[in-house]
Amino acid sequence: MTLRGLIFDFDGLIVDTETATLDAWRAVHREDGLEGDPAVLHQVVGHAGIDADLWVAYPPDRDRDQLEARFFAATRAACRLAPVLPGVIDLLDEAASAGLRLAVASNSSHGHVEGHLAARGLLGRFASVSCREDVARPKPAPDVYLAALARLGLAAHEAVAFEDSLPGHAAAAAAGLRVMVVPNPSTAGDHFAHATWRVGSMGEVTLKKLEQLVLAQEFAAGGVQGAVLQ
Repeated sequence: MTLRGLIFDFDGLIVDTETATLDAWRAVHREDGLEGDPAVLHQVVGHAGIDADLWVAYPPDRDRDQLEARFFAATRAACRLAPVLPGVIDLLDEAASAGLRLAVASNSSHGHVEGHLAARGLLGRFASVSCREDVARPKPAPDVYLAALARLGLAAHEAVAFEDSLPGHAAAAAAGLRVMVVPNPSTAGDHFAHATWRVGSMGEVTLKKLEQLVLAQEFAAGGVQGAVLQ
C-alpha cells in the first residue's frame, strides 16, 4: 500500500462556499430586479478570479467594478456561514489517526482558504496549504498540486487528490495524482474525464474504502484483478 497523503481542494469540497457564492451572486441580481442564470457563474467554478461575463444580465454600460464589489462583499458574508461538508471531518480524523499527511491545494487566496479553515478549527489539520499566490499558473495547470506534493515530501503515487471541479481535477491528474471527484451541485452534471473515481459526497468516503480503491487500482495497473469493496 503506497497511500501516504491526501490533498484536498477547498471551495465546494471542504466548505460549501460554492453554494454561498451562488447565493450571493443571485442576491446582487435580485437587488437590481434581475434573475441571474446559474450557468453563467458555473463557467468560472474552479478557476482563479472572475470576469465581466458574470454580469451579462446587466446593460453593457453598467459599472462592473461596482457590481463585483457588491458581489465580493455578499460572498464574504455568505461564506462565513457556509458549513463544512458532510464526511470531511470524519475522513480527516481517520487520516490523521492513520498517520497520513494532509494538504490543501486551491485556486483561491491564502487569506480566503486559511481564514475559513481557521474559523472552523481546521487549519491545524493540514501540514501545508498551497494557493494561487504560490504558483505561476492556477488550475487546470498542475502547479498548485506539484507545490503541495513538494511540501508534503511525497511522490504523486503516494497521494490521492480530492476535487469538485473540471479545472481542479484536470490539474490533479496532470500532476500525476489519482483523483477522487466529489462534485458540488454546480458541477454534478459535468463529465470528469480525468477522474480515477467519483462519488456523490464526501460522506461516502472512508479511509478503508479509499485504501481498497487504491489497492484495486494498483492491482489493475499490474494486470491483476482488483479488490472488491466491503
